[in-house]
Amino acid sequence: MALSVVWFITAALSFVHLTPLTSLEEEYHFKQWMQQHNRVYDTEEYYHRLHVFTHNRRMIDHHNAGNHSFTMGLNQFSDMTFDEFRKFYLWTKPQNCSATKGSHVSRTGPHPESVDWRTKGNFVTPVKNQGNCGSCWTFSTTGCLESVNAIATGKLVSLSEQQLIDCARNFDNYGCLGGLPSQAFEYIKYNKGLMTEEDYPYKGHDDTCSFVPTLAAAFVRDVVNITVYDEKAMVEAVASLNPITFSFDVTADFMHYKEGVYSSTWCKNTSVSVNHAVLAVGYGTEENGTPYWIVKNSWGTAWGKDGYFLIERGRNMCGLAACSSYPLLLV
Repeated sequence: MALSVVWFITAALSFVHLTPLTSLEEEYHFKQWMQQHNRVYDTEEYYHRLHVFTHNRRMIDHHNAGNHSFTMGLNQFSDMTFDEFRKFYLWTKPQNCSATKGSHVSRTGPHPESVDWRTKGNFVTPVKNQGNCGSCWTFSTTGCLESVNAIATGKLVSLSEQQLIDCARNFDNYGCLGGLPSQAFEYIKYNKGLMTEEDYPYKGHDDTCSFVPTLAAAFVRDVVNITVYDEKAMVEAVASLNPITFSFDVTADFMHYKEGVYSSTWCKNTSVSVNHAVLAVGYGTEENGTPYWIVKNSWGTAWGKDGYFLIERGRNMCGLAACSSYPLLLV
Protein backbone atom coordinates (compact mmCIF):
# COMPACT_ATOMS: atom_id res chain seq x y z
CA MET A 1 0.00 0.00 0.00
CA ALA A 2 2.82 2.39 0.91
CA LEU A 3 4.58 1.66 -2.38
CA SER A 4 1.38 2.44 -4.28
CA VAL A 5 1.07 5.79 -2.50
CA VAL A 6 4.71 6.62 -3.27
CA TRP A 7 4.20 5.66 -6.91
CA PHE A 8 1.07 7.82 -7.15
CA ILE A 9 2.80 10.85 -5.63
CA THR A 10 5.85 10.41 -7.88
CA ALA A 11 3.64 10.11 -10.96
CA ALA A 12 1.65 13.17 -9.94
CA LEU A 13 4.81 15.22 -9.41
CA SER A 14 6.13 14.08 -12.78
CA PHE A 15 2.89 15.15 -14.42
CA VAL A 16 3.08 18.58 -12.77
CA HIS A 17 6.71 18.89 -13.85
CA LEU A 18 5.92 18.04 -17.48
CA THR A 19 2.73 20.06 -17.78
CA PRO A 20 2.73 23.84 -17.34
CA LEU A 21 0.08 25.53 -15.24
CA THR A 22 -2.21 26.34 -18.12
CA SER A 23 -5.36 28.35 -17.62
CA LEU A 24 -8.73 27.20 -18.89
CA GLU A 25 -8.53 29.99 -21.46
CA GLU A 26 -5.17 28.71 -22.73
CA GLU A 27 -6.50 25.17 -23.02
CA TYR A 28 -9.56 26.51 -24.84
CA HIS A 29 -7.29 28.28 -27.35
CA PHE A 30 -5.30 25.07 -27.79
CA LYS A 31 -8.47 23.10 -28.55
CA GLN A 32 -9.50 25.76 -31.05
CA TRP A 33 -6.08 25.54 -32.68
CA MET A 34 -6.33 21.71 -32.77
CA GLN A 35 -9.66 21.95 -34.56
CA GLN A 36 -8.33 24.52 -37.02
CA HIS A 37 -5.31 22.37 -37.90
CA ASN A 38 -7.04 18.96 -37.69
CA ARG A 39 -4.83 17.69 -34.86
CA VAL A 40 -5.74 14.55 -32.91
CA TYR A 41 -3.62 13.23 -30.00
CA ASP A 42 -3.85 10.44 -27.46
CA THR A 43 -4.01 11.55 -23.81
CA GLU A 44 -0.26 11.58 -23.14
CA GLU A 45 0.52 13.38 -26.38
CA TYR A 46 -2.30 15.86 -25.76
CA TYR A 47 -0.76 17.14 -22.53
CA HIS A 48 2.71 17.26 -24.03
CA ARG A 49 1.47 19.30 -27.02
CA LEU A 50 -0.58 21.51 -24.70
CA HIS A 51 2.65 22.22 -22.81
CA VAL A 52 4.52 23.11 -26.01
CA PHE A 53 1.64 25.15 -27.43
CA THR A 54 1.26 27.12 -24.21
CA HIS A 55 4.98 27.89 -24.12
CA ASN A 56 4.93 29.03 -27.76
CA ARG A 57 1.80 31.14 -27.31
CA ARG A 58 3.21 32.91 -24.26
CA MET A 59 6.46 33.58 -26.14
CA ILE A 60 4.48 35.01 -29.06
CA ASP A 61 2.42 37.25 -26.77
CA HIS A 62 5.54 38.44 -24.96
CA HIS A 63 7.25 39.28 -28.26
CA ASN A 64 4.23 41.12 -29.65
CA ALA A 65 3.93 43.20 -26.49
CA GLY A 66 7.48 44.52 -27.05
CA ASN A 67 8.96 46.96 -29.54
CA HIS A 68 9.95 44.83 -32.54
CA SER A 69 10.01 45.27 -36.30
CA PHE A 70 7.91 42.14 -36.88
CA THR A 71 5.06 40.32 -35.23
CA MET A 72 4.67 36.65 -34.42
CA GLY A 73 1.55 34.53 -34.65
CA LEU A 74 0.21 31.03 -34.13
CA ASN A 75 0.55 28.78 -37.17
CA GLN A 76 0.74 25.12 -38.17
CA PHE A 77 4.00 24.73 -36.19
CA SER A 78 2.66 25.98 -32.85
CA ASP A 79 2.58 22.54 -31.19
CA MET A 80 6.24 21.87 -32.04
CA THR A 81 9.45 22.65 -30.18
CA PHE A 82 12.15 24.33 -32.24
CA ASP A 83 14.27 21.16 -32.04
CA GLU A 84 11.41 19.20 -33.61
CA PHE A 85 10.82 21.90 -36.20
CA ARG A 86 14.50 22.00 -37.12
CA LYS A 87 14.58 18.23 -37.58
CA PHE A 88 11.65 18.20 -40.03
CA TYR A 89 11.87 21.50 -41.91
CA LEU A 90 15.51 22.69 -41.96
CA TRP A 91 18.78 21.22 -43.16
CA THR A 92 20.21 18.67 -40.77
CA LYS A 93 23.24 18.07 -43.00
CA PRO A 94 25.66 21.01 -42.58
CA GLN A 95 26.30 23.02 -45.74
CA ASN A 96 29.12 25.45 -46.49
CA CYS A 97 27.58 27.55 -49.21
CA SER A 98 29.97 30.45 -49.72
CA ALA A 99 31.15 31.56 -53.15
CA THR A 100 34.09 33.77 -52.15
CA LYS A 101 34.35 35.21 -55.64
CA GLY A 102 31.13 34.99 -57.57
CA SER A 103 30.49 34.96 -61.30
CA HIS A 104 27.76 37.62 -61.26
CA VAL A 105 28.74 40.72 -63.25
CA SER A 106 27.21 43.86 -61.77
CA ARG A 107 25.71 46.48 -64.02
CA THR A 108 25.88 50.20 -63.39
CA GLY A 109 22.89 51.75 -61.60
CA PRO A 110 20.84 53.50 -60.66
CA HIS A 111 18.38 50.82 -59.55
CA PRO A 112 14.72 51.26 -58.64
CA GLU A 113 13.96 52.00 -54.99
CA SER A 114 11.69 48.96 -54.92
CA VAL A 115 11.09 45.88 -57.06
CA ASP A 116 8.49 43.11 -56.82
CA TRP A 117 8.55 40.45 -59.53
CA ARG A 118 5.07 39.30 -58.48
CA THR A 119 3.63 42.56 -59.84
CA LYS A 120 5.72 42.71 -63.04
CA GLY A 121 3.80 39.93 -64.76
CA ASN A 122 3.12 36.21 -64.45
CA PHE A 123 6.66 35.43 -63.33
CA VAL A 124 6.33 33.77 -59.88
CA THR A 125 4.57 30.48 -59.16
CA PRO A 126 2.22 30.18 -56.15
CA VAL A 127 3.72 29.39 -52.75
CA LYS A 128 4.33 25.65 -52.31
CA ASN A 129 4.65 23.49 -49.20
CA GLN A 130 7.67 21.26 -48.57
CA GLY A 131 5.95 19.27 -45.80
CA ASN A 132 8.00 17.26 -43.29
CA CYS A 133 11.13 17.20 -45.43
CA GLY A 134 14.21 19.42 -45.35
CA SER A 135 13.83 20.06 -49.07
CA CYS A 136 13.66 23.86 -48.99
CA TRP A 137 16.71 23.97 -51.27
CA THR A 138 14.71 22.30 -54.05
CA PHE A 139 11.88 24.84 -53.76
CA SER A 140 14.34 27.73 -53.80
CA THR A 141 15.88 26.19 -56.93
CA THR A 142 12.64 25.54 -58.79
CA GLY A 143 11.19 28.89 -57.75
CA CYS A 144 14.16 30.70 -59.24
CA LEU A 145 14.32 28.63 -62.42
CA GLU A 146 10.54 28.94 -62.90
CA SER A 147 10.85 32.73 -62.77
CA VAL A 148 13.94 32.95 -64.98
CA ASN A 149 12.24 30.69 -67.51
CA ALA A 150 9.00 32.71 -67.41
CA ILE A 151 10.83 36.01 -67.89
CA ALA A 152 12.65 34.58 -70.92
CA THR A 153 9.80 32.69 -72.57
CA GLY A 154 6.59 34.27 -71.27
CA LYS A 155 5.44 30.88 -69.97
CA LEU A 156 5.27 30.16 -66.22
CA VAL A 157 5.63 26.41 -65.65
CA SER A 158 5.85 24.72 -62.25
CA LEU A 159 8.97 22.54 -62.03
CA SER A 160 9.78 19.36 -60.11
CA GLU A 161 11.28 19.50 -56.62
CA GLN A 162 10.99 15.73 -56.30
CA GLN A 163 13.39 15.15 -59.18
CA LEU A 164 16.01 17.19 -57.30
CA ILE A 165 15.38 15.26 -54.09
CA ASP A 166 15.70 11.90 -55.86
CA CYS A 167 18.35 12.57 -58.49
CA ALA A 168 20.77 15.35 -57.45
CA ARG A 169 22.75 13.53 -54.76
CA ASN A 170 25.96 13.30 -56.81
CA PHE A 171 26.17 17.10 -56.59
CA ASP A 172 26.56 17.19 -52.78
CA ASN A 173 22.84 17.35 -52.08
CA TYR A 174 21.12 15.11 -49.55
CA GLY A 175 17.43 14.94 -50.37
CA CYS A 176 15.30 15.65 -47.31
CA LEU A 177 18.45 16.29 -45.25
CA GLY A 178 19.43 19.40 -47.20
CA GLY A 179 21.26 20.75 -50.19
CA LEU A 180 22.12 23.96 -52.02
CA PRO A 181 20.37 25.72 -54.92
CA SER A 182 23.72 26.40 -56.64
CA GLN A 183 24.51 22.67 -56.54
CA ALA A 184 21.00 21.86 -57.75
CA PHE A 185 21.49 24.20 -60.72
CA GLU A 186 24.74 22.37 -61.47
CA TYR A 187 22.84 19.08 -61.45
CA ILE A 188 20.22 20.44 -63.87
CA LYS A 189 23.00 21.74 -66.13
CA TYR A 190 24.87 18.43 -66.36
CA ASN A 191 21.74 16.28 -66.24
CA LYS A 192 20.38 18.16 -69.26
CA GLY A 193 17.08 19.24 -67.82
CA LEU A 194 14.43 19.33 -65.13
CA MET A 195 10.93 17.90 -65.50
CA THR A 196 7.68 19.66 -64.62
CA GLU A 197 5.80 19.30 -61.35
CA GLU A 198 3.00 17.61 -63.28
CA ASP A 199 5.25 14.97 -64.83
CA TYR A 200 7.33 14.36 -61.67
CA PRO A 201 5.05 15.28 -58.74
CA TYR A 202 6.17 16.05 -55.20
CA LYS A 203 6.09 13.27 -52.58
CA GLY A 204 7.94 14.95 -49.72
CA HIS A 205 10.29 12.05 -49.01
CA ASP A 206 13.40 10.51 -50.54
CA ASP A 207 12.70 8.14 -53.41
CA THR A 208 14.34 6.49 -56.42
CA CYS A 209 15.36 8.74 -59.31
CA SER A 210 12.78 8.55 -62.10
CA PHE A 211 14.00 11.21 -64.53
CA VAL A 212 12.74 10.87 -68.10
CA PRO A 213 15.02 12.87 -70.45
CA THR A 214 12.36 13.33 -73.13
CA LEU A 215 10.11 15.06 -70.58
CA ALA A 216 12.69 17.66 -69.49
CA ALA A 217 11.04 21.10 -69.57
CA ALA A 218 13.69 23.57 -68.30
CA PHE A 219 17.41 23.67 -69.00
CA VAL A 220 20.37 25.43 -67.35
CA ARG A 221 23.35 26.67 -69.36
CA ASP A 222 25.34 27.91 -66.37
CA VAL A 223 25.13 28.80 -62.68
CA VAL A 224 25.80 32.32 -61.45
CA ASN A 225 27.02 32.69 -57.87
CA ILE A 226 27.00 36.12 -56.25
CA THR A 227 30.19 37.00 -54.35
CA VAL A 228 29.91 36.10 -50.67
CA TYR A 229 28.41 38.89 -48.51
CA ASP A 230 27.91 41.21 -51.51
CA GLU A 231 24.33 42.21 -50.77
CA LYS A 232 24.51 45.16 -53.18
CA ALA A 233 25.12 42.70 -56.01
CA MET A 234 22.06 40.76 -54.87
CA VAL A 235 19.97 43.94 -55.13
CA GLU A 236 21.39 44.63 -58.57
CA ALA A 237 20.55 41.11 -59.77
CA VAL A 238 16.95 41.28 -58.55
CA ALA A 239 16.51 44.79 -59.96
CA SER A 240 17.89 44.10 -63.43
CA LEU A 241 17.51 40.36 -64.02
CA ASN A 242 15.25 38.08 -62.00
CA PRO A 243 14.45 36.63 -58.55
CA ILE A 244 17.43 34.95 -56.86
CA THR A 245 18.01 32.18 -54.34
CA PHE A 246 19.56 32.79 -50.94
CA SER A 247 20.10 30.79 -47.77
CA PHE A 248 20.10 31.93 -44.15
CA ASP A 249 20.11 30.82 -40.51
CA VAL A 250 16.63 30.13 -39.15
CA THR A 251 16.24 30.38 -35.36
CA ALA A 252 13.25 29.80 -33.08
CA ASP A 253 11.69 33.25 -33.43
CA PHE A 254 11.42 32.94 -37.22
CA MET A 255 9.32 29.79 -36.88
CA HIS A 256 6.48 31.99 -35.55
CA TYR A 257 6.90 34.93 -37.98
CA LYS A 258 3.61 36.54 -39.04
CA GLU A 259 4.31 39.92 -40.69
CA GLY A 260 6.65 42.92 -40.66
CA VAL A 261 10.38 43.11 -41.34
CA TYR A 262 12.17 40.20 -39.69
CA SER A 263 15.35 41.06 -37.81
CA SER A 264 17.15 38.94 -35.22
CA THR A 265 19.99 39.09 -32.74
CA TRP A 266 19.77 35.31 -32.21
CA CYS A 267 20.83 34.09 -35.63
CA LYS A 268 24.36 33.68 -37.01
CA ASN A 269 25.58 35.37 -40.18
CA THR A 270 28.28 33.09 -41.60
CA SER A 271 28.24 30.80 -44.61
CA VAL A 272 28.57 27.69 -42.44
CA SER A 273 25.54 28.46 -40.25
CA VAL A 274 22.79 28.68 -42.88
CA ASN A 275 20.05 26.03 -42.71
CA HIS A 276 17.22 27.18 -44.99
CA ALA A 277 16.97 28.26 -48.65
CA VAL A 278 14.36 30.66 -50.05
CA LEU A 279 13.64 32.94 -53.03
CA ALA A 280 14.06 36.73 -53.06
CA VAL A 281 11.37 38.08 -55.41
CA GLY A 282 11.93 41.75 -54.67
CA TYR A 283 12.97 44.44 -52.21
CA GLY A 284 11.78 47.73 -50.77
CA THR A 285 12.02 50.12 -47.82
CA GLU A 286 9.69 50.69 -44.87
CA GLU A 287 8.31 54.17 -44.14
CA ASN A 288 10.69 54.34 -41.16
CA GLY A 289 13.62 53.80 -43.53
CA THR A 290 14.26 50.10 -42.87
CA PRO A 291 15.26 48.33 -46.11
CA TYR A 292 13.95 44.80 -46.66
CA TRP A 293 13.85 41.82 -48.99
CA ILE A 294 10.54 40.33 -50.18
CA VAL A 295 10.95 36.57 -49.86
CA LYS A 296 8.98 33.53 -50.97
CA ASN A 297 9.09 30.64 -48.51
CA SER A 298 8.05 26.98 -48.94
CA TRP A 299 5.93 26.36 -45.82
CA GLY A 300 2.52 26.90 -47.41
CA THR A 301 0.30 29.98 -47.52
CA ALA A 302 -0.90 29.63 -43.91
CA TRP A 303 2.56 30.59 -42.64
CA GLY A 304 3.79 34.19 -42.51
CA LYS A 305 2.20 36.73 -44.85
CA ASP A 306 0.46 34.36 -47.27
CA GLY A 307 3.62 32.25 -47.40
CA TYR A 308 5.99 35.23 -47.81
CA PHE A 309 8.13 37.21 -45.39
CA LEU A 310 10.16 40.39 -45.27
CA ILE A 311 13.67 40.36 -43.85
CA GLU A 312 16.00 43.29 -43.16
CA ARG A 313 18.24 44.16 -46.10
CA GLY A 314 21.76 45.55 -46.14
CA ARG A 315 23.17 43.94 -42.98
CA ASN A 316 23.67 40.33 -44.08
CA MET A 317 20.86 39.47 -41.69
CA CYS A 318 21.19 35.84 -40.55
CA GLY A 319 23.82 35.22 -43.23
CA LEU A 320 21.43 35.81 -46.14
CA ALA A 321 24.23 37.24 -48.31
CA ALA A 322 26.53 34.25 -47.73
CA CYS A 323 25.41 32.22 -50.74
CA SER A 324 23.08 33.61 -53.35
CA SER A 325 22.70 32.30 -56.90
CA TYR A 326 20.59 32.12 -60.03
CA PRO A 327 20.75 30.13 -63.31
CA LEU A 328 21.38 31.14 -66.90
CA LEU A 329 18.99 29.40 -69.27
CA LEU A 330 19.84 27.04 -72.06
CA VAL A 331 17.12 27.78 -74.61
